[in-house]
Order: sequence, then structure tokens, then C-alpha cells
Amino acid sequence: MKEKKKKKLLEKLKNRYRLIIYNDTSFQTVWSTRLTRINVFLILGLGSILLIALTVLIIATTPVKELIPGYPTGDVRELMVQNAVMLDSLEEQIQLRDNYLKTIQTVLNGEVPAEQANLADTVLKPAELNVRSYNHDSIFEQHLLEEQLDLSIGAEDQKNVSLANLHLFNPMKGMVTEGFNKGINHFAVDIVGLPNARIASVMDGTVIFADWTVNTGYVMYIQHDNNLISVYKHNSELLKKTGDLVKAGEIIAYMGNTGELSTGPHLHFELWHKGVPLNPEEYIDF
Repeated sequence: MKEKKKKKLLEKLKNRYRLIIYNDTSFQTVWSTRLTRINVFLILGLGSILLIALTVLIIATTPVKELIPGYPTGDVRELMVQNAVMLDSLEEQIQLRDNYLKTIQTVLNGEVPAEQANLADTVLKPAELNVRSYNHDSIFEQHLLEEQLDLSIGAEDQKNVSLANLHLFNPMKGMVTEGFNKGINHFAVDIVGLPNARIASVMDGTVIFADWTVNTGYVMYIQHDNNLISVYKHNSELLKKTGDLVKAGEIIAYMGNTGELSTGPHLHFELWHKGVPLNPEEYIDF
């Protein structure tokens, strides 16, 4: 019985029919074709697929999609992109802050940061010093004294030249508004110049610190020959980073007014020799 039903079903599907279109006035045949039920099913299936594909294409490529409930509008999508960019920038700034705090913690623990320890062009040699207590306006400067770091750069056969015979470039064209004064713990000279005045390195050397601090803003420390360190504070922008080699007279920063201790645009310039502050006016003609 089942086989007979299947045969009848197949025969019905294979039965041919003629579809004829007549002219209603003359009853003349306009168009005709032969069809089977299988052909009809195939035509309907293909038509449905094409209709669905066309609908999806229209929705995907035209503003019609914004009419769908829950689909974001153009303004919302733009806001989402902006939020994603801001989030990425925020994550980058947080990573920079974490790296900065980690470096500070390493330095305060008496260790050398990994980034500086791996520098091939800088030789850092801790040496014994008599600790002196100075009231600086920079926590990094205080650390250099407390941790007793005497950083020397260059080959072992480097000649020690008398400081009196050293030729130091003027770090910035300007006027000294406050000089070196140990009595008030001002171990530097403050120089005022034109807006965005360029600041130059006083000698050849290697940048051992270049970053932002709360008290003194953008700060740069440069290690020179003969255990000499020059310090440049309150800059508006730093052009060099830690580990860079600089030449005498090369531009390293721009004068600024950054940091809580700054009272106006100027350069706070210091010279240190083996942990002892020097009066820059005795070595540089400002």
C-alpha cells in the first residue's frame, strides 16, 4: 500500500500541466508553457531565496537598516567609535602611569630600572659617596644623593680633566633672575628667556632621566664625562628620552612653566659633581 501511494505521489508530481494566457477579447493564445508540480516548487523556492537575498542586501547597504528596532543610528555608531578610541587612549595612559610608578619604586629601592640596565651605550657604576642631606625641589635629585649613585659614562681609560678646564655651552639665551645660593637651598640658577626658548645640552653626554614630575614638571638629567651631571627643569617639552646620546649645544627641550614649584616661564639649571652641587655661573658665562 505504501509503495502504491509513493508511486501515485511521484506520478502526480511528474504530471504535466499547461499554463496558458489568453487575450480576453479575442481568446487568442498570448503565451503558454508546460509545467509540472516539481517545476512549480523549484520556481517558488528559487523566487523565495532571491527575495530574501534582495531584502538582506537592501537592509545592509541602505539607511533602511536604521529603521529596524534596536539597530544603532549613525550618530550612535560614531559615538561608539569615539568611546572606543578614548578607552584605548585611557588604557595607554594608565599603562604609562603604571610603568612610571614602577620605575620610581625601583629607584627608591636602590635598584637600577630594567630599561636603563639594558642600555648598551651607557655604563652605570655605583660608587661610594659620603651622604649629604640637601633640601632639593626634586624627588629624583634627592634620590641621587640618598642612594649614593655616582654615574660614570664612557670607557675605562677615559681621562679625568679638571673642571676648571671644561668648556660648557650656555644652556639657554636669557637673563639670570636668581643665582646659586646654598643659604636658601637653591642649588641652581634660574634663567628667563623668550617664549618657547630652546634649551641646549652643556656638554656631550647621555640622558639618564627624562620625564614628568609633580614638583618640577618636565625634567631632564644628563650624565657627562668626569662624573658631571647637568639638570634642566620646568621645561614645556622634552626632545630627548632616557638613554639618548646628546652632543654639546644640541637642542634637548623648550623652556616652560611646568611643575608646582614653578613661578613663571624659566629654566632651572643645576650642575652636580660626585653628588655635590656646583655654582653654574662659575663655569658658564650667562
